[in-house]
Amino acid sequence: MPLSPPIVPVILSGGSGTRLWPMSRPERPKQMLALTAEETMLQLTAKRATGERFASPIVVANARHADMVDAQLGHVEAAAQALILEPMGRNTAPAIALAAIAAGDKSPLLVMPSDHVIADVDAFHAAIHAALPLVEDGWLVTFGIDPLAPETGYGWIHVGEEISGGVHRVAKFVEKPPRDKAEAMLAAGDHAWNGGIFLFRADIYLGALSVHAPDMLAACQQAMDKAVRDGTRIYPDKDAFAASPDDSIDYAVMEKAERVAVVPVSMGWSDLGSWDALHEISDRDDAGNAHAGPGEVIAIDTANCLVRTDGARVALVGVEDLIVVASGNDILILPRGRSQEVKKLIEKMKASEPKA
Repeated sequence: MPLSPPIVPVILSGGSGTRLWPMSRPERPKQMLALTAEETMLQLTAKRATGERFASPIVVANARHADMVDAQLGHVEAAAQALILEPMGRNTAPAIALAAIAAGDKSPLLVMPSDHVIADVDAFHAAIHAALPLVEDGWLVTFGIDPLAPETGYGWIHVGEEISGGVHRVAKFVEKPPRDKAEAMLAAGDHAWNGGIFLFRADIYLGALSVHAPDMLAACQQAMDKAVRDGTRIYPDKDAFAASPDDSIDYAVMEKAERVAVVPVSMGWSDLGSWDALHEISDRDDAGNAHAGPGEVIAIDTANCLVRTDGARVALVGVEDLIVVASGNDILILPRGRSQEVKKLIEKMKASEPKA
C-alpha cells in the first residue's frame, strides 16, 4: 500500500565536484555527468526514489544549472515538483531547510546528495522501510554506510543500542578521523561511515533548527517568504539567504538533537569523490584497466589504469597505475592514489589566472 503522506525525495545538487576535473567543471559539475552508467549521477539519484511510496522530488541546485536539471530529470520521467535555485551556496543545513519549508507539514523527506553511487537499491529501500516508523514518530534518521576500509576522508557514526529492527540510536558522530583512529573504529565493528543521506519529517527538522540554529531558520524562512516563483522554479531571496550561517546538517542539527537514529546498511555506496574511487567501482579488463568515454583508447603492456576521454584518442604503452583523463583541451595525468590532489591543481590554476 502506498504511504500517506508519500516520501518526498530531496536531492541536493549544489556541489561543484572539483576533484573530478577536467570532466567536472563549475558549468557542468559531476552530478550532471554520466560517469557510472548511461544516465547521469543526478538521473540515477532521482530514479532510486521513484514508485508508489515516493512523491516527485524537490531539487535544490545552483541557479546556473536550472535548465540542465529540468532537462535531465525530464529524460527519466522524474520531473521535480519544486526546483529551488540557491543564489549562493550555504552548505547542506540551509539547503535542506529551504526544501523542508517548500514541502511543508509532516512530509517525510529523504535527503540525498545528487552525486553518490548506490549499487544495491533494494537494500537502500529496505533501510528506508526500517526507518519509517521512527521517522513518523519524530526521529531524525541517518543511514550509516558499512565501512570497508579505515577511511580518513569521511565522518563516522558510532552506532549505539538498537531501538527497533535494524535501527539504532546514534551514540556519537565522529569527525574525519586520523588513520589510527579510523583503523580502531573499523576493527571495533560498531561504527559506520556517515554517507550524508537522511530521512525525517519536514516539521521535525525545522523544529530542530528552531532550537539549535534559529538564525539559520529565520534566514531561510525569510528567503522563501520573499522568493520569486516561476512555475516549479523557486528563487529564494538573495539577501535573506546570504544572512544564513554556512553549516552542514551534521554540525547544525544531527550532532545536537536528542532523537537521532542510524540505520546501518550495506548498499554498494560510494560518494565518487575522486578518480581513484571511480576506478575502484568501474568494470576493469583482465589487466585491471578501466576505459570509458566516446574517445578511443589504445593500451599496450598497460595495467591498472583508469582512462577517460570525451574525444581525444589516448594511447598508453608500458605504464601502470595511472589516471588519464582527457576532456576538451585539458588532460590530467597522475598516479593512482593521488587523485585527491586534483584540488591542489585547481587552486594552482586559479592562482595563475590573470586578475580581472
